[in-house]
Amino acid sequence: MATTLDPNTVDETVGSSYPAPFRASTEGRRVRRLTDVLGLTNFAVNVVTLDPGAASSQRHWHSKQDEFVQILEGEATLVSDAGEQPLGPGMMAAFPAGDGDGHTLVNNTATPVVFLVVGDRAPGDQCHYPDIDLHMRVGGGSNGFFHKSGAPY
Repeated sequence: MATTLDPNTVDETVGSSYPAPFRASTEGRRVRRLTDVLGLTNFAVNVVTLDPGAASSQRHWHSKQDEFVQILEGEATLVSDAGEQPLGPGMMAAFPAGDGDGHTLVNNTATPVVFLVVGDRAPGDQCHYPDIDLHMRVGGGSNGFFHKSGAPY
C-alpha cells in the first residue's frame, strides 16, 4: 500500500551532529527526515531548508552512498572540486559513491533554499571531508566522527 505524506507535518531537525568545531556553518540548516515516516528501508529521503548564509554540510563525499539533490525553492550554490555553480528550482545534482568530489550546498542569497535529498543506505559507508580534519564511519561497529588519524572526536 502506498504511503502519502505532507512533509510539512514532519518535525524539523536543526543544525548537524558534527563535532563542535565544524557545526557553525550548518546552524541554519533544517531537515525534515521522511525516510522512517514513509516506511522506507533501502534509501533515505529528506527535505532540507537552508536559511540565508547556511550550508547543507561540510564539503564531503561518500565511499558507498550515492546522493541526489533537487532544488525545490530558491537558489543554492553547489561547491565542489569544480568550483561554484548556482542551482535554481528544478535543477538537480548527483554525487556517485566513491567519486572523491567533495560537495556541499550553500545559501548565498537573502531567502531560504529548499531541496530534496535522496541517498541510499549502503552498509559500511564512510564519509570523507577533504577540507577539514574529519572522517565519518557508518556501520561496522565503529560508527561516528573521527579525526583523519583515526582518533575519535
